Amino acid sequence: MTPGPSIDGVLVQWGERLFYPRTRMVKVTPPPHLAGGVLHLHAQHIRQRIEATVVRRAPQVMVKVTGGGRGMAAITAHFRYIAKSGRLPVEDDRGAVREGKEALHDLAEQWRHGGSRIGETSPRREAFNIMLSMPTGTDPLIVQRAAREFAQHELADHRWVMVLHDHQANPHVHLSVRAESRHGKRLNPRKADLHRWRETFADKLRGYGIEAEATRQATRGEQRRFQSLWQINARKDGRLSSPRAETKRSAVANASRQDAAKAWLHIASALEKSDAVDDRQLARAIIGYVLRMPLVAERLPKRELASRQQRDLPGMERQRTGASQTRRGPEMER
Repeated sequence: MTPGPSIDGVLVQWGERLFYPRTRMVKVTPPPHLAGGVLHLHAQHIRQRIEATVVRRAPQVMVKVTGGGRGMAAITAHFRYIAKSGRLPVEDDRGAVREGKEALHDLAEQWRHGGSRIGETSPRREAFNIMLSMPTGTDPLIVQRAAREFAQHELADHRWVMVLHDHQANPHVHLSVRAESRHGKRLNPRKADLHRWRETFADKLRGYGIEAEATRQATRGEQRRFQSLWQINARKDGRLSSPRAETKRSAVANASRQDAAKAWLHIASALEKSDAVDDRQLARAIIGYVLRMPLVAERLPKRELASRQQRDLPGMERQRTGASQTRRGPEMER
């Protein structure tokens, strides 16, 4: 039997809170802008994202701003780095693909004079360096195609160049983007932009049949703190000695994880009441997923945790065994 509108309403209300945190909270019974068939279609989309995250453990995409050039000297050096001094082909926003040191020089001169002139040094960032990555085993050419479509969609008004690196463990694409757009507007990526960029990159990968997700750390109940590239290099060089906490323990981070756990449990409670067997199985999978979250596990006595897992998780391992066991990739969470 098809789940009723009340279940669909709960899925949309709490699913948006989990997967689309910037979206306004909608009210159940039913959301005014999602009535009838539209509501059901949106609820089905939320179900698919839940299954990918909870059951199949889809790989998490990584979209990370690794730095930026304050002047042409830094920008040109980054061109040389990502292109391995001209040995790797470089593709630009017009679709031109070039190789060699001379091509890199010509590209740098285009950026220097293509809009407001960029000097050798600058007090502000004149370019942003972005890396888009997927775990080992992903087809590098599909990563490249998805990254190209990402750039065409998100950076349409800017000059950019991209280089595929497929010689390392995980295939990734380096993007360098001119900060000033063709209309004079400057790029200034914030946390909300990074989350949207991850969503866009994951969507482009799914368009090629690659399972990919872009859920937040809070949604997954994780609390890892990732070091910036400059911090990693500074510690290697001995310029930064103070240890940095490996987990996020701030009140804001804890509140976000608690809100996510609450949303998961609301969804599980609704799915448990569904007439559809698949929904009830998904509810049990969600409960097991929440119980494994560090925030929950560390607050439950070991005996109680084992008891709850034994009660709530039967059949889950069989589901996961049959699902994809692809390792999740790193992600950008700031």
